[in-house]
This record gives sequence, structure tokens and C-alpha cells, in this order.
Amino acid sequence: MARPVLIALLATAAFAACGPAGAEGLLPYTVAGDAVPDSLTGTKGDATRGRALIVERSSTCILCHSGPFPEQAFQGDLAPNLSGSGSRWSEGQLRLRLVDASHFDPATIMPSYYRIDGLTRVGNAWRDKPILSAEQIEDIVAYLVTLRD
Repeated sequence: MARPVLIALLATAAFAACGPAGAEGLLPYTVAGDAVPDSLTGTKGDATRGRALIVERSSTCILCHSGPFPEQAFQGDLAPNLSGSGSRWSEGQLRLRLVDASHFDPATIMPSYYRIDGLTRVGNAWRDKPILSAEQIEDIVAYLVTLRD
């Protein structure tokens, strides 16, 4: 089986374990260049909750990414290491990568966690629902910006 197909299947299985963020609908946001500069919720996220979401296998983050998570023996190596994310990207750039990674690369294997339009091969549980809620996106962004080394 080709590696991208295997990754897609693994990601789909992992998403099935966590379920969609809910039928809250999408809050409006604006893309400015390579960023979503404003918080989706209007407030800062909680970095502690953001770290917990990243480390959870059901979020699929560490399926592809590695980082400063010593409690997780098995971390991905398909995507950039999350260490130093806060030094490499601004808060708004991190937010857009989570909201819609395909903005940067239409062929990316990274899911668009806060997008519902124009997607293909979407499981029934996620149809018309974001994978992560606006609050979860903000929590993850709040954690990632703290990773400076």
C-alpha cells in the first residue's frame, strides 16, 4: 500500500476514535496573507488544554508530528517536529495551518481541522462539521506558540 494512502487510512481510523467537534457550525474568520490573525473565539486559548489535545492519539497530531512529549514513546516523523513552532511561525500562521492546511499545499496530508467546504472523502461523522472546535483550535495554538526551542 502506498505511504500516502496508508497515512490517510490511519488518520481516518484515528478520527473515528475521537469523533467530530460537534455541530456548532464554523465561526467566521479572515485569512490575511499566510495567517488567520484573529482568534476564532475572540479569546486566547488554554495552553494546558492545547498540549493535552496534541498528545492525545485521537487528535492525530502525533500520528504525523513529533515534539517535546516524552510521555509518548511513539511519535510521527511524516511532518515537521513541533519543537520550536512558536519561533518558526506566528500565532496567526499556526492558526491557519490548523484551520486549513491546504491553504499552503493543496496536496497536503494534514487535515483541515476547521473547514467543511470543498472536502472529499469525508466520513459521515464529520460531514458538515469541523474536526476540532474553535476553542480546541485556540487551545492548540496557545500551546504551540509557547514552543520556542
